[in-house]
Amino acid sequence: MMSVPRPVLRGLILLASLLFPALSRAADTPVADTGNSAWILSSTALVLFMTLPGLALFYGGLVRSKNVLNVLMQCFSIACVSSLLWYLVGYSIAFAPGNGFAGGLDRALLLGMDKSTVSGTLPESVFVMFQMTFAIITPALIIGGIAERARFSAVMLFSAAWLLCVYAPVTHWVWGGGWLQQMGLLDFAGGTVVHITAGVASLVCALVVGNRHGFGHTAMPPHNMTMTVTGAGMLWVGWFGFNAGSALAANGDAGMAMLVTHLSAAAGAFTWLCIEWVRFGKPSALGAVTGMVAGLGTITPASGFVGPAAAVLIGVTAGFACFFATLWLKRVMSVDDSLDVFPVHGVGGVIGTLAVGIFASSGLGVFSGQGLREGVSIAGQLATQACGVAAVALYTAFMTWLLLKLISFLTPLRVTVEEETEGLDIVLHNERGYDL
Repeated sequence: MMSVPRPVLRGLILLASLLFPALSRAADTPVADTGNSAWILSSTALVLFMTLPGLALFYGGLVRSKNVLNVLMQCFSIACVSSLLWYLVGYSIAFAPGNGFAGGLDRALLLGMDKSTVSGTLPESVFVMFQMTFAIITPALIIGGIAERARFSAVMLFSAAWLLCVYAPVTHWVWGGGWLQQMGLLDFAGGTVVHITAGVASLVCALVVGNRHGFGHTAMPPHNMTMTVTGAGMLWVGWFGFNAGSALAANGDAGMAMLVTHLSAAAGAFTWLCIEWVRFGKPSALGAVTGMVAGLGTITPASGFVGPAAAVLIGVTAGFACFFATLWLKRVMSVDDSLDVFPVHGVGGVIGTLAVGIFASSGLGVFSGQGLREGVSIAGQLATQACGVAAVALYTAFMTWLLLKLISFLTPLRVTVEEETEGLDIVLHNERGYDL
């Protein structure tokens, strides 16, 4: 067979590129990875499943029967409002090129995106939708702090403003090229972005709105623990998409994140119920599912960086710390964070974010993680993690307080005592959860 001289071959290739420029451009066009895309499509569905119906059922069972529809309605409506705002401008603030504080507006209305646009190894539409599910669940978590007394209109206004003024900028800080990411903060799936912001905001909301009428004097037990346990199971399963999906690929990082997520959840749940068993003589279903959420929230920032042994230790720590934080907030401080958002998500998020600075290190034997960046010590990474925790917590607290004060000029933040006594289902929605 006669070979083609190299100069002739190069000339033919150059001629082809001139005659068929589309072929040359196609060779340089990024192409989405089908395996990664399939996994993140599945993860997106799992994370949305966490809110609807997971969180809605979890929260709905924890309130009194006269307020169950109100909680379900809040979760459902927040999902709608957050989705539209994420499309309009939220995604752009979080992930478009900008400065260290926020992204620009050149991706508002998702301008420039079509089915061929790629983000990393994913279609950008998949990345947008995956991140949208995080933007849905974070403000939905906050309502647990003011359940059973907040006015629906105030919740909707606050959730919309908070998403744009707190969640989207903090997302940019940590994941969108902002100042904390540049500093080297490690937050795999949302310890700062989701759990610290939601936990701190919930505490501020509870303090500003005030306690439920009768709090500390009248028993306010969950009305349907079957509903709560069902929702908790959905949260556990959905959290695999939350954490393992944050690898943004179907790879070893995703597999390890899924494993450590499950181990931490199991350790947190078992630790909490054992503490109850020792202190009160009986373990409770409420304690088990709350400990599970504590374990899940605490492992979230660490899930892509730590190993199985560290995950178990983090889960046990979460069970202990969040249990006693719950008792302290309610019994000592007399703060009515109705569904324990701050002591579970806020405290858990802080512990998990700090734990990354230790257990991500590769020199800890059985507790070793994936390894810190070259030249970074445990002390240095811990300092970065602590800076991130403090910055996110302080910014969230101030902005949450400011937004609540501004919204109070437009509409009352809470219902009247009479309306609270009658129940928010009838007062705000003219419906009942149960017709008995």
